[in-house]
Formats: sequence, C-alpha cells, structure tokens
Amino acid sequence: MLAISAVGVLVSILASACSSKASTGFGRELRRAVFYKVESLSQSDIDKIGTPSLITRSTNDIRQIQDMVLMVLRNVISAPLMMIGGVIMSFIMNKRLSMIIFLLLPIIVAIALVIVKKVMPMFDVMQKKTDRLNQVVREKLSGIRVIRAFNRSDYEDGRFGDANRELTGTALRINRMFAALIPVAMMLLYGTIITLVWVGSKQVDSFNPATQAAQIAGTVGNLQAFVLYLLMIIFALVMAVSLFIMVPRAAISARRIAEVLDLEPMILEPQVPKAAAKGESGHLVFEDVSFSYPGAQEPVLSHISFEARAGEVTAIIGGTGCGKSTLVNLIPRFYDVTGGRVLVDGVDVREQEQDMLHRKIGIVPQKAFLFSGTVADNLRYGKEDATQEEMLHTLEIAQARSFVEKLPNGLYDMVSQSGTNLSGGQKQRLAIARALIRPAEFYIFDDSFSALDFRTDARLRAAIRKYFNRANLIIVAQRVGTILDADRIIVLDEGKVAGIGTHRELLANCRVCLLYTSPSPRDA
Repeated sequence: MLAISAVGVLVSILASACSSKASTGFGRELRRAVFYKVESLSQSDIDKIGTPSLITRSTNDIRQIQDMVLMVLRNVISAPLMMIGGVIMSFIMNKRLSMIIFLLLPIIVAIALVIVKKVMPMFDVMQKKTDRLNQVVREKLSGIRVIRAFNRSDYEDGRFGDANRELTGTALRINRMFAALIPVAMMLLYGTIITLVWVGSKQVDSFNPATQAAQIAGTVGNLQAFVLYLLMIIFALVMAVSLFIMVPRAAISARRIAEVLDLEPMILEPQVPKAAAKGESGHLVFEDVSFSYPGAQEPVLSHISFEARAGEVTAIIGGTGCGKSTLVNLIPRFYDVTGGRVLVDGVDVREQEQDMLHRKIGIVPQKAFLFSGTVADNLRYGKEDATQEEMLHTLEIAQARSFVEKLPNGLYDMVSQSGTNLSGGQKQRLAIARALIRPAEFYIFDDSFSALDFRTDARLRAAIRKYFNRANLIIVAQRVGTILDADRIIVLDEGKVAGIGTHRELLANCRVCLLYTSPSPRDA
C-alpha cells in the first residue's frame, strides 16, 4: 500500500511539473506570435489597436490564458476520473443515496453557468480598463518632465486614481459574484452530506442481517465509504468551479489576442516583387501622390509630384501640420499612398520587398529615439558589424565624437531607455550617426537638426555633403538656414506643393513660398 501511495505521489509531482512546463511553453510561443505579428503591422494598424492595449494583450491577457491552460492540464484528466469514479462507486453501493447526488450536480452546474453568463461582459470591460490604466501610467512615465514643469502632478494623480478605481471597482464586482458561487455550492454540498448521513443512518438502524445480508450500505463502515466517495465528487466539483472562474476571463483574453493575430496588415508584401530598374540608384520620384489617414475627412497630401536623384539634396519645408513628415514616411512605405505612386529606383515601393527597400534607406525620425544599451549598441542598429573605427568616424561626421569621448566609458557608456540621460542635441546627433553608419542610397532627415545650434548644424551639413555626396539626401526642415544650399526646395502649403526650386528661384517666383523661405534675422 505504501509503495502504491509513493508511486501516486511521484506521478502527481511529475504531472504538475509537465503541466507547468507545457503551460509556460504555450505562453512563451503565444507571446512570440503576438510580438512577431506586431512587427509586421503598419503604423496605422498599431494606431488602430493602441500601444497600451497591445502591451496589455502581450502581458496580462497572455498570462490569463497561460494560467487557464495550467489549470486545465492539471485537472482535465484527474477531475473527471474522480467524479465519474465517485459517482459509479456510490451508485453501486446504494442507488437510493446516489439519487441525492444526481439531484445536486445539475443545481450547482446551473448556478455556475448563470454567474459565468453575467460576468463574461464584465471581464471584457475589465481588460479595457486595464488598457486605460496602462495608458495613463505610460503617459505619466514618458511625460514626467512636462508634468513637473507645469505642476500637474495632482492632475495626473487624479487621472491615475480614477483609472485605478474604475479597474478596482470592476474587479470587485466580478469577485463578489464568484464569491457568492463558492458559499452557495458549499452550502448545497454540506446539506447533501447531512442528508446522506441522515438517510444512511436510518438504513443502518433498520438493518437486519438475517434478511438484508446482501445490502452493501447497511453498515456504518459502508456509510463512511459512501461519504468518502461523495468527498471525491466534491473535490472534483471544486476543481470544476475553479475552471468556471478562470475560463470566462481567459476566453475574453483569447478573443483579444485573436484580434491581434487575425489582423490583416494594411501594408503587405508584393506577391511578385520587382527589382530596381537597371542603372537606377538613389532615384526618387513622386507621381501625383495623395494620402489620407484612415477615417480622415480631408487628405493630408494632395497631388504631390517631384523627382530627386543621387548626389542631390532635396529639402521639404512648410508650416506645421502641412504633411512634411507624412511625405517622407511614404518613401520607406511606413504608410501606403491612397493615390499616385512613389518610385524608388524606377519601381513602385508597393512592388518591392520591404526588407530590400529599407536596406536602401537610412532614416532619422523627427523624434530621436535611442534604445537602452551602450552608445555602440545604438550605432550597431544601423550596421551590426560596425568596427570601432567606423563608429568613431561616423560620430565625427555627426558632430558627436567629442561628447562621446568625454563619457566615462566612451563608446561603451550606457544609454538609458529613450536616451533620458542625454540632452536633446546629443540624442539627435547619435540618431544621425546611427543612420549614417549604414551604407544607403537615401538618407532622410525628418527635422533632425532642430536641437542643434547653428554652428554645429552648419558643420554637420557640410560633413554630410562631403562624405555622402553620392547619396540622395532628403531633409525636412523648419529653419530656412538649414536648407539654403539645397539643390531643390519643395514648399508645402496645406498638403499641396506651393513651389519647387532653389532658394533664389522661390524667392523670385513664389509669393506663398516667401512665408517659409525668407531667412529670419537669426538665419542671416
């Protein structure tokens, strides 16, 4: 008997270990699938779901599913076997007493189903409120300097408190409903035990060995055995109730994960990719390009046409919100045009493999973003096998070598997440160096010199023209002084081309352009 018990314990431990490994592996693969799916989504797709919601789905939602899988694997075999075995044995021992159990089970199941039906919508609300809480926390952490500068800590505390209270309130309502399920179920079970003991005791009192020798439940020992079988059924029911509690929330989480995995990206790879036209390199053409964001009533860009070749500098200037950043984001195909074509090396960007297209482009976004790690780690985002000499040379072009060498560990000094331990100008110069270290046909600078002083700006532009004179340089600028020597200046006004030409040509021939191309006293 002891040997059998020991084997049972070992089997139970092994089953728990295997189920834990299987559930954690399932969660790992699900997180990987969601992560890779998000990587394939366009910016419009990500905006549709929302970054805070994607974070919640990648963490909290997957955790709920993982816990449910663990519970199912642990109990999917043992619980049904215990319940079926207990019911069969109790029926064999005494049919009359077994009928009491058969009356109990449907009642408990019905109560559980009613509660589950009521809490299912509440779980959906709860996950959405978790998204909201994550959004508030993310905004507060990202904008902590702005919050302190404007003395808005109390306001943000209020926003967090409201989101936290709403989430807590929903969780409490759900827990109250499930809290009612357990006592009701236990009351029914205890009532059943009392009824069984009472009915069984009557059978024991009326037991006559002479006439009822074959009656199994006619002794105290057999009555105790019957109660033990009932406890087996109760234990199985408790595990079933636990699943009833976890399954609804896991089902909502699974639906939210499925929304991400089933989302069809707006930007797809071409079925038959086309290679660059022969003899074309660094050639960019916009043909009657228009673009509207999903759901927008008015287009951001309308009928944009221009051409830029290798060795040229094309500047894009205009008022705030005129579509400058949107225009350059169409080149690497972060968004797809809604009208016209964008041609890179003679081929529509929609007909090129995205990986090959992105290899041709070095881009510095409007908001310089650095990853946590060393300065070298950030530079190697542009070129994985970059040597120390290459990194130092590129830093020199980007006017960043002097401050990097002054860091305690130089190239291997740590950069905090988003580069919060660096100034705005330092972050911009490192972002520029990261783009320049990558051999490319096109270099796009989306208002990337705004945090630099005029002297550093001038030295940087001169160095770029010297070392990258064969590349196609596209510069989005707010300051006219940044683009006075550009080969071509495109002036945007309300999403349309107001003028194209050199600085002298625009001053002479374009009245609207004077608003954007006339040097300020500071530029002069």
